[in-house]
Amino acid sequence: MTLRRRGIHLNRWRAVLTLSAISGVISTTFIGLPTADAAQSIAAVQAQVTALQIQASAIAESAQQSQVDLIALTRSLNSVKAQDSVQAGALAALQKSIGALAAEQYKNGALGQGMTLMFSSDPTRYLNSAQSLSVIETQNAIKMRKLAAADIALKSTTLTLNQKVALVAAAKAKYQAEEVAAQAKLTEAQKILASLTKAQRARLARLQASQDTAFQRQSLKLARGKIAASGAEAVALKFALRQLGSRYMFGAAGMVYWDCSGLTMRALGAAGISVPHSAAAQTGYGKYIPLNQIRPGDLVFFGQPITHVGIYFGNGQMVDAPHTGARVRIEPFGSWFGNEKFVAARRF
Repeated sequence: MTLRRRGIHLNRWRAVLTLSAISGVISTTFIGLPTADAAQSIAAVQAQVTALQIQASAIAESAQQSQVDLIALTRSLNSVKAQDSVQAGALAALQKSIGALAAEQYKNGALGQGMTLMFSSDPTRYLNSAQSLSVIETQNAIKMRKLAAADIALKSTTLTLNQKVALVAAAKAKYQAEEVAAQAKLTEAQKILASLTKAQRARLARLQASQDTAFQRQSLKLARGKIAASGAEAVALKFALRQLGSRYMFGAAGMVYWDCSGLTMRALGAAGISVPHSAAAQTGYGKYIPLNQIRPGDLVFFGQPITHVGIYFGNGQMVDAPHTGARVRIEPFGSWFGNEKFVAARRF
């Protein structure tokens, strides 16, 4: 299966995973409870659902990083393969050239030629011919040294090639393992989904819709204010703000659906800055900024390993594509995003 097909396949189970996780929480919380108790438990259920959604998105972002690693390793492998092919061809050409020279010397009898010249009655001819033989021997020695060097280079490249093949295989295995783990979680959630009632699903759906509306209203209100950023930071921030209300989808980078690193990648791209589609990879770009010095337009990262990224908006707020089931929004920024701790800020 190609990387692109894997991405499409993963997108299919992400949406189902969200519904399954939500349904599982509802099922275990509401089944067997009186109606009044169920109503009082909605807030707790919503908190659990949000935690599950963040966890699902964290797994998805880890898979995204694995995909970025795999693509980079595959490109490197192809480069080494090309180098190996060129070096193998050069070595074969040198071997053929030296073989032809050896055959010619054997055919003409290099030693006999030397003895003939030694007893020549023409000293000038002897000296000129002897110099020619010396040049031929020197050229032969140079070719032999080139042959030895080419052989060493090819062996070194072959060793590197074998190492790259192993790294690519490991990256593929990691990516596939993350997909299998997510599929296992989906299967478990689907079993719980089968036990739900229609009313239970509708209850949480209404709560989610209400919260979405509130977040969108507040986000748009904040976005209408003055943006305290300039230059590339302002361009990136304004791009992100134009996506408010768009749905989260793992692996998506606009313009209808986004995941967290897809949003920041495209926002920076609008400002002429190129970064990979991975929160973890994006921490390797830009300049490190301490938490107490962040300003609007800086990227903010969460998790160890990193599983979430947003753009700092100012006044303790950030713009992000939060998690499965949510929309791009402006939300509170602090030392934590769910259970993921703030770890870094970068300025571009």
